[in-house]
Amino acid sequence: MNKIFRGIDWLMLFLYLFIALFGIANIYSVDSSSGTKQLIWLLISLTLGTSTFLVRPKFFENFAGLFYILGLFLLAGVLFFGSYVNGAKAWYRIGGFSLQPVELAKISTALMLANYIDSPNFNIKNNQSLAISFLIIFIPIVLILLQPDVGSILVFIAYFIALYREGMTGWLFVIGFYFLFLFLVSIWIPSWIIILILASFIIAFLFIFRKKIRWNQQINILFIIIFLSISSLVSICSPFIFENLPKHQKERILVLYEGERKYRDTAGYNLLYSKTAIGSGGFWGKGYKQGSVTAGKFVPEQQTDYIFCTVGEEWGFVGCTILICLYTCLIARIYYLAETQKSAFSRVMGYSLASILFMHFLINIGMVIGLFPTVGIPLPFFSYGGSSLLGFSLFIFIFLRLNYSDRNRLI
Repeated sequence: MNKIFRGIDWLMLFLYLFIALFGIANIYSVDSSSGTKQLIWLLISLTLGTSTFLVRPKFFENFAGLFYILGLFLLAGVLFFGSYVNGAKAWYRIGGFSLQPVELAKISTALMLANYIDSPNFNIKNNQSLAISFLIIFIPIVLILLQPDVGSILVFIAYFIALYREGMTGWLFVIGFYFLFLFLVSIWIPSWIIILILASFIIAFLFIFRKKIRWNQQINILFIIIFLSISSLVSICSPFIFENLPKHQKERILVLYEGERKYRDTAGYNLLYSKTAIGSGGFWGKGYKQGSVTAGKFVPEQQTDYIFCTVGEEWGFVGCTILICLYTCLIARIYYLAETQKSAFSRVMGYSLASILFMHFLINIGMVIGLFPTVGIPLPFFSYGGSSLLGFSLFIFIFLRLNYSDRNRLI
């Protein structure tokens, strides 16, 4: 019996179960019916997750391509046969059952990426290998963009963290965040001012470091022209792109600039009462099922994306800190285990899982406290939703299975 359980990472499993059960308790506080359904989904997830230990790890490697194609098929199919929820055609509805295919696509994309990186032909320094890796990530992103589900698109950035671990240059992250920041700033500040500031900064930089820069005149001048041209184009196009967004998406972004009170009857309503709930909890909280904002149903669908405000109101600062520490420990544990894996396949799966959890965790809590626009990102294992809980649980158990095999290989 000891040999069977040897190699299972009990700390990772405990953290996952504790967060899931704590989530069910908070969902039950908001809506008892949803809490009961979430408990059933957890039991289903545990049953299916445990069954992964009956499968050899090679199964996931050998059928990674098939799973990836199935994931793309489900993402494409929802565009024709799906149902609209909050402005996105991202759900299959069959009777009383709902499925969001993007949750399964996260696993299938990770499997395909891990399988490709583990192949003997892969070389991260080779442009062709890097291009194929990007293609594996961007095909599902395009299908998700057509729904459109902006939140899930942001989560897919997590796969680039796995690529960075495998040797991808970090400059791609710097460039990506620069253009995202430029896009957001250009919504609020006139483009001509931004272009003038950028040109002035480049001239000042070249003047100050003129003696230290090794000049290849043609290449450097061409690079400066391209950089300034692309930056100018992004800055000029940003206001036009923003103005053509759906009204509710525009208001969600404007809430960051102008505050939620101005949009208290529309996009700022959830955030206003979410912050009210969290603030009213104080240090210790009001007590389980004692929250007035929660009891009054002031936050619509509070059991889903805004479940964290229930923790703030009923469990206070202490409860929020404990939950954040639990997530931090779980994500850190997965990164640690991923780093100890002998195969690139298992390592990439671990990095993909930890990075996706991190993105969900960061965006959801940032959204609930007003540091990020509302984009419909659930808190993993915690928010109400069968598809989300099942998808993340399967991801957890697949990596547990891979880690189990890796540990027993050393025994």
